[in-house]
Amino acid sequence: MTTPTLFTPITLRDLTISNRVWLSPMCQYSCFDRDGVPTDWHLVHLGSHAIGGFGLIVTEAAAVTADGRISPEDAGIWNDEQGAAWKRVVDFVHEQGSLIGTQLAHAGRKASTYSPFADTEGSVPVSDGGWQAVAPSAIAFEGYDVPRALSIDEIGDITTAFVDAARRADNAGFDVVEIHAAHGYLLHEFLSPLSNTRDDAYGGDFEGRSKALLEVVDAVRAVWSKPLFVRISATDWTEGGWSGDDSVALAQILRDRGVDLVDASTGGNVLADIPVGPGYQVSFAAQVRDKADIATAAVGMITDPEQAETIVATGQADAVFLARAALRDPAWPLRAAHDLGLTHHEAPYRPQYARGAWRD
Repeated sequence: MTTPTLFTPITLRDLTISNRVWLSPMCQYSCFDRDGVPTDWHLVHLGSHAIGGFGLIVTEAAAVTADGRISPEDAGIWNDEQGAAWKRVVDFVHEQGSLIGTQLAHAGRKASTYSPFADTEGSVPVSDGGWQAVAPSAIAFEGYDVPRALSIDEIGDITTAFVDAARRADNAGFDVVEIHAAHGYLLHEFLSPLSNTRDDAYGGDFEGRSKALLEVVDAVRAVWSKPLFVRISATDWTEGGWSGDDSVALAQILRDRGVDLVDASTGGNVLADIPVGPGYQVSFAAQVRDKADIATAAVGMITDPEQAETIVATGQADAVFLARAALRDPAWPLRAAHDLGLTHHEAPYRPQYARGAWRD
């Protein structure tokens, strides 16, 4: 039989990824009392998905500064202890035949918030282990404290933090770096006129609002030779906000600055009425891929093997990122391979799991 497109390799720069089923970054809020250092939880969580056949695994958002964490329990990559802990995870994933990337992030005005495991919501006060959040402008996300607007020098410091984090990612052996510019976190906040009302070089028109992200991209690209992804929210789902056309224009610039793939998600910067449903964000990945001539990955309620195969086989995206479906089924690629008719010789089975391919 013809191999489903979902299980064909894809090459980005010098890196060949064995299939197009990838694990999306998903925050675990599990660095309890570890100051951002990943734990055994991260080893088992990410390692189980490597055993489950995902061609590429991308870690949760790894904060590039301590005050860039979403919550006090977030993972980080702002110091060498964290980098060394990530290397343990990277090595295990590689041993299972998968590749692994890390998502470099700064939460901006959505930093210092309680994790979903807490019995309360909103911003964490300093008295409870929180800190002052920063942002392009002193505009709060609904329900959170008002952030402090960053100075131009501080924007430069954050760019440097992304570069330092990329170097640590390289030392840890990561195969891919993804810059997080989505979901209402700092770099998305700069992009959107709903959260960026600056009147200096980092605000105003499209060019000004894109400046912070592009400086991070250029600086990281200068020290990172492997594939570079950028996750964007392709729309704010709100009139007057960031739009699909903006995303195409940005993607064209990112392509010319050495970005290899755009990971197209949506929303998160303001509360909005989002038409959630199966594959509801795929059209944005398709639009960016078609109009900006850059590889894309689609994410968002992709749950069925036939659905995922159709997305990549018809050229709507080059790969699919799975999130909630992967939490329910860490071996989703193995089930998909089975459902699409592949044998254990063709599917991404580890030898210990090969009996799962046997057909009754």
